[in-house]
Amino acid sequence: MMGNLLALIARLLSGASVRWVDCQPDACQRVYFANHTSHLDAVVLWSSLPLHVRALTRPVAAKDYWERGRVRQYMAKLFNAILIDRREIKIHQSPVDLMLREIGDKYSLIVFPEGGRSSGEEIGEFKSGLYYLCKKRPDLELIPVHIENLNRILPRGEFLPVPLLSCITFGAPMWLEAGEPKQAFLERARDAVRKLKERE
Repeated sequence: MMGNLLALIARLLSGASVRWVDCQPDACQRVYFANHTSHLDAVVLWSSLPLHVRALTRPVAAKDYWERGRVRQYMAKLFNAILIDRREIKIHQSPVDLMLREIGDKYSLIVFPEGGRSSGEEIGEFKSGLYYLCKKRPDLELIPVHIENLNRILPRGEFLPVPLLSCITFGAPMWLEAGEPKQAFLERARDAVRKLKERE
């Protein structure tokens, strides 16, 4: 119940409109991958999913941010986030392995392949994590998502959101193709998000 309330508040604060382009909401296992410009991104994207899909979807978020203070810790629990420690990444305990262990054969993921937040003007280069995630689980359906205007609603360094309108656009499913090189896949995935921006 509290998770649903958080989703409602996030939608109201962000004024988010949601569009599905060549794609429909589905509870099958997916990886939603999006551009990243605001700390609100994970919560607003998660809250944009229908309730039955949201219940099976876990955002991946930075542990150092979401464990800072009781309110953020509580919010992270409400949206069932997988918290990644960006400061202590170990080869035998990689973030990709953690994600795969946490989702099993049940949950979907929300990831931000740029790694950190960008300015919102250009989508940054994608890190290799998305590729290795798909290489280990090529069955996962990949859904590109473009998030528009959240960097203005909660600018970098600010605590209180500014009431503006935003848009969340979900694109057509894609998969890692057999034998596809890492760089070619990451460029194709980034381009899928960029094309959604052009259609807004």
